[in-house]
Amino acid sequence: ASTILDRQVVNVSQSGASDRYQYTGTYHGVIHSHLDAVDCHIMYEGQGYNGVSVAEIEAAGGCPRGSIHALKDGIVTRGILFDATLLPGYGTPEGWVELGTPIRAADLEALEDIQGVRVEPGDVILLHTGRWIRRDALGPWPTSDGVAGYHSDVAYFLKERGVSFIGHDMWNDVFPHEYAEEERLPLHRLALASLGVGIFDNLDFTEVVEVARELGRYEFLFVAAPLRIEQGMGSPLNPIATF
Repeated sequence: ASTILDRQVVNVSQSGASDRYQYTGTYHGVIHSHLDAVDCHIMYEGQGYNGVSVAEIEAAGGCPRGSIHALKDGIVTRGILFDATLLPGYGTPEGWVELGTPIRAADLEALEDIQGVRVEPGDVILLHTGRWIRRDALGPWPTSDGVAGYHSDVAYFLKERGVSFIGHDMWNDVFPHEYAEEERLPLHRLALASLGVGIFDNLDFTEVVEVARELGRYEFLFVAAPLRIEQGMGSPLNPIATF
């Protein structure tokens, strides 16, 4: 949205120009690319990962430990892009997966075979469902219409393979799902609060998937640099994939 970033020119001269940026907005949600802090963003029965409590967050005025500042030096690891449109019967001719389609652990294993990759400890796995391609073609839609994304049984895959981070072109969790409304994002809860696996939301894989298909290679160097925000519960960012 144009109101998120206020930019003002502060100096223009014969020797150069400069401007000033002021960011005012909420990056959590379903629009802006961001990384969730592991310990404080999502909780189970009032506790986050490493036992961080609601009372501790309120007393500290932020995330007292395990905040996004713990990743201040950046993330450099192997990224694997799972292209869900390659699953037989999943992809539409237009290039996306239909709303509400769950991607299960068994689907990720099938994609390993289809794409010729194998997830190893420390990897970040990224799920392309064609969200942004659909949005460009049909326009935005309310999340109540559905989200194609990870089923909660992917948590077993994350644990067994030692995955460090997951990402998606929406909010990661499939919707609707079989759980109660208060469990709106079950994989968020399992990944963050139970496993300590970081989550990237709302990434745009449109160009990445084009290059991966052209090269026939779905693994790459993944780099992300969160803002250095002490006690922060996440950060907007723009990750880079290098083939």
